[in-house]
Amino acid sequence: MRKLSMDELGRISVEAFKQAEKRNIVVVLDNIRSMHNVGSIFRTADAFLIQAICLCGYTPQPPHREINKTALGATESVDWLHYPTALEAVLELKNRGYRIYAVEQAEGSILLNQFQIQTNEPTVVILGNEVEGVGAELLPYCEACIEIPQMGTKHSLNVSVAAGIVLWKLFEHTI
Repeated sequence: MRKLSMDELGRISVEAFKQAEKRNIVVVLDNIRSMHNVGSIFRTADAFLIQAICLCGYTPQPPHREINKTALGATESVDWLHYPTALEAVLELKNRGYRIYAVEQAEGSILLNQFQIQTNEPTVVILGNEVEGVGAELLPYCEACIEIPQMGTKHSLNVSVAAGIVLWKLFEHTI
């Protein structure tokens, strides 16, 4: 076994990414504080051909050196929009036919390993603030909450880690 070189990985250019067919998934970031988390989520969105990211509330926006540190250029490939509130983003996307899901521990949540979507179903995934989670005002607009099963002593994951886990699961259903 040997490690592949960068040339062997066959990465596409930013231009080719822009032209590529994306997964019909939009990520809504609800008041994320950390620029490193935002950059990491951009990088994950690039990896899984996510349609767009909505940066809501006080979530930091590119261009910024601290976002770029973890995004590694993904802010150039992944489309993004800013909304004053996550509620505005969710209402607009719901009106456009997207099904809305929050990544949150909530009464009646669906465990990620039991969650399924239809291939290419217009889907929104809301990720919440590092301390407060997804804003309670958004939950009435959600089809369901997705919960990542956890067995340890902690009851939460870093938001960028949670994004990677959930987006991989959704990507897995579409490949």
